[in-house]
Amino acid sequence: MALPALPKVELRELGNTGLKLSCVGFGASPLGNVFGPVSDDEAIGSVREAFRRGINFFDTSPYYGGTLSEKVLGKTLKALGVPRSEYIVATKCGRYADGFDFSADRVTKSIDESLERLQLDYVDILQCHDIEFGSLDQIINETIPALKKLKETGKIRFIGITGLPLGIFTYVLDRVPPGTVDVVLSYCHYGINDSALEDLLPYLKSKGVGVISASPLAMGLLTESGPPEWHPASAELKSACRAAAVYCKERGKNISKLAMQYSLSNKDISSVLVGMNSIKQVEENIAAAVELATVGKDEKTLAEVEAILKPVKNQTWPSGIQQS
Repeated sequence: MALPALPKVELRELGNTGLKLSCVGFGASPLGNVFGPVSDDEAIGSVREAFRRGINFFDTSPYYGGTLSEKVLGKTLKALGVPRSEYIVATKCGRYADGFDFSADRVTKSIDESLERLQLDYVDILQCHDIEFGSLDQIINETIPALKKLKETGKIRFIGITGLPLGIFTYVLDRVPPGTVDVVLSYCHYGINDSALEDLLPYLKSKGVGVISASPLAMGLLTESGPPEWHPASAELKSACRAAAVYCKERGKNISKLAMQYSLSNKDISSVLVGMNSIKQVEENIAAAVELATVGKDEKTLAEVEAILKPVKNQTWPSGIQQS
């Protein structure tokens, strides 16, 4: 007897690209051993399970694990044995283990290196990585024109920019021709503790730019185990998030699931990107998405958590070199 088909995550259109991304995106930085060693079996298993359950969007960077993330993702995607058109790959340029370089020469070489590591002929999206660390005028006048040339060669299909401060997106988008930048990837600005990205969504929509939001758990703040020691948030913000996590746990709720569902609730965000390196993590993230789509989120607990976090709402931090 055939097993019933497992529910899959929904697909959402990405700006004007014509791409349809899974609402949960597979963040591949953990495949670069960024959070501890990951075996080949674990990596292949997690990517295979993600794909089986409808996740078609995979995001990496040459910076993650000093190029290891790209190599491992390339190996795992090849192991799927499915046509290239069935999955969407985004990588980045400009940020490397040895520092930042957004020059036209470096980003042009960078894509060839990334394609070799990923074992691909093209990537769907190439993003300038953490542009606040470079000169925004160089991004506008040199980096993006270089990426437009790469688009013409067919090595990349769409152009993106990423970073933490939201002002970088308007600065660049106001100064490039419409349709030049296809995608923005924002992180830590659409979660229970910080939803500042929401105010920018109408502007991005008016520019025809697709939106990807990463770090729904605020780089560990919205987890039971708490953030890593180096997390740049203030003591006040860490304390409030810890109190919210404890509040949830005492009531048999999981703050990470609540946070994931909060981020997934806004349909103007095409994909919520979350780092994964195990089948268990994949299953948990998909379960959160499927539950949201079928049952809805726990509004009562969410309102209570929002009340705990209200004094620190939208409190951010300066971009720190530790962040990816």
